[in-house]
Amino acid sequence: MNLSKVSNEKKLQLCKIYFRTGFALLPFVWAVNFCWFFKEAFKTPSSPSYPEQQQIKNYVIYSALGTLVWILILTAWIIIFQTKRADWGAVADYMSFIIPLGKP
Repeated sequence: MNLSKVSNEKKLQLCKIYFRTGFALLPFVWAVNFCWFFKEAFKTPSSPSYPEQQQIKNYVIYSALGTLVWILILTAWIIIFQTKRADWGAVADYMSFIIPLGKP
């Protein structure tokens, strides 16, 4: 979809839908929302702004923050799980899809 052909109200509605969809444990949607609407939210000062732009800017910023938080949480979980999996014993084995063979 070409955002330049869409009305400003429709842009705001679409941005809002993507932002709310990200709360369904879909941080990738927040990342898409950030990338897709970044240029629309932070236009150059020479271009005229419109009333919906400030709301789009807020959704873009919050989408970026949500994506960053998810990346940090996921990275922390991966590091903790990979370093402590052997210490957790059977509990970690139940969480694992593939159980590595050999000595920990």
